[in-house]
Amino acid sequence: KDLEQFLDQHCPRVRFQKAEGDDSISGNAPPYDSWKPEFTLACHRLLQRAVIQVQSAGKDTVTTGNVLVAIFNEKDSHAVYFMESQGTTQFDVINYLSHGVSKFDPTGTASKDSSSSSTSNRSTTAKEDSEMDIDGLPKDGSKQGKQSPLRAYCVNLNERAKQGKMDPLIGRDDVLERAIQVLCRRTKNNPLFIGEPGVGKTAIADGLAMRIVEGKAPDLLKDAIIFSLDMGSLLAGTKFRGDFEERLKAVVKALEQEKHGILFIDEIHTLVGAGATSGGSMDASNLLKPALANGSLSCIGSTTYKEYRQHFEKDRALARRFQKIDVKEPSVEDAIKILEGLKTKYEEHHNVKYSSAAVKAAAELSARYIQGRHLPDKAIDVLDEVGSRVRIQAKDSETKNIKVTDVERVVSSMAQVPSQSVNSQDKTQLRDLEKNLKSVVFGQDKAIEAVTTAIKLSRTGLARENKPIGSYLFAGPTGVGKTEVTKQLAHFLGNNFIRFDMSEYMEKHAVSRLVGAPPGYVGYEEGGLLTEAV
Repeated sequence: KDLEQFLDQHCPRVRFQKAEGDDSISGNAPPYDSWKPEFTLACHRLLQRAVIQVQSAGKDTVTTGNVLVAIFNEKDSHAVYFMESQGTTQFDVINYLSHGVSKFDPTGTASKDSSSSSTSNRSTTAKEDSEMDIDGLPKDGSKQGKQSPLRAYCVNLNERAKQGKMDPLIGRDDVLERAIQVLCRRTKNNPLFIGEPGVGKTAIADGLAMRIVEGKAPDLLKDAIIFSLDMGSLLAGTKFRGDFEERLKAVVKALEQEKHGILFIDEIHTLVGAGATSGGSMDASNLLKPALANGSLSCIGSTTYKEYRQHFEKDRALARRFQKIDVKEPSVEDAIKILEGLKTKYEEHHNVKYSSAAVKAAAELSARYIQGRHLPDKAIDVLDEVGSRVRIQAKDSETKNIKVTDVERVVSSMAQVPSQSVNSQDKTQLRDLEKNLKSVVFGQDKAIEAVTTAIKLSRTGLARENKPIGSYLFAGPTGVGKTEVTKQLAHFLGNNFIRFDMSEYMEKHAVSRLVGAPPGYVGYEEGGLLTEAV
């Protein structure tokens, strides 16, 4: 019965025409219940093949589909003849069982109700049921008839904004207005946010969704819906060549059918090269190019400067379809405004109160001591962690007030610098800089005085803006403290110490490590150590 139902639901019904004098196919066949089939050697061989197939797949239950696949190995049987005569092959059945792709339903959006009814009489596990999901769609949505690929592979940012699951966007009005202008274009209405990690590229897309929900967007965007592409869901369950591309095409087609759908792809550089075979040029980004060029698809992307140079600059055809928008790191003053706007949510979460001085200290100290990261991300992390620290150490449920000293302790632990260096003021640091350097480097007073004088002149605004703070050549024999002076100077000022040992660059070809390899050589797409540091 299960096999009969499976064939009825997933294979075209065979229509026979009885020839004259042919009694092999009779319209007056006896009913199914009166049949008395015999267990033949071929049937035993068939079941063995089905069991081996299930074991090789790492499962423990033989389903109707496994038996159907095994039947195709009996080349001389009537069953194989009838199915192949109707265009059903063994590959079609395997393709459907593996990831739900059927050539009779190429859109991959058929309901799972029919396939689940054929297995309702069997005690199957949840994992086996999920194998029958069409096109890898989540099981919770596939039971509701046809499910849009947008629900399966995207996140509706407008819905998240309505539910209050987004943090407010503070500042960035100029970037947001520029993005809205690009989105309102007739063609190539695809803004691309480029900036360092942590400067707030994703938050701008969230802020645009909040504007649309609040009714503050222009008339052309009032009915727009922003869908954020979930690359994890798009890739999950893709077992065969072309699965990823089919899902992406389904998403693009569904977006084109939306009244005003906008696709947001965070880390858009991951699409460049996705799905391409070794040596092949066709990847996911090439599937988007036609829709991006003719204006049928509006897309928002975000990436970093490094990834833009590595991926987008090589593909000029893709880069010209996007309008580049630089997202700069906010200043300390802007970061303070951002923290003031976000602190309410963190106060509710941690049951604490942030003073204005603590918020200001979080922005200033993170900018000064936490290197390798950017505002406002690192300042928000400090604000969040200090709230967590105070709440954990609290012995009661009363609301605690966070002070500057709490922020200093957290920054000290995050930046791995002494707490006394963090809690000291900038004036105190400059005043004691010479004394601190002389306390760790002995006998080099002249060099220390020259360096500290240049730094003090720069901090007081007396140095020229278009010139470096100081360029010094420390000369002397090995071991007198030339390198140690620079190390300790960076330590006391809280700056990065970038060191190049020129003894490693004695060969002629070693200069490529500093400025990058010339075109045609390995590493040409990457910058040199010196150029990247600058």
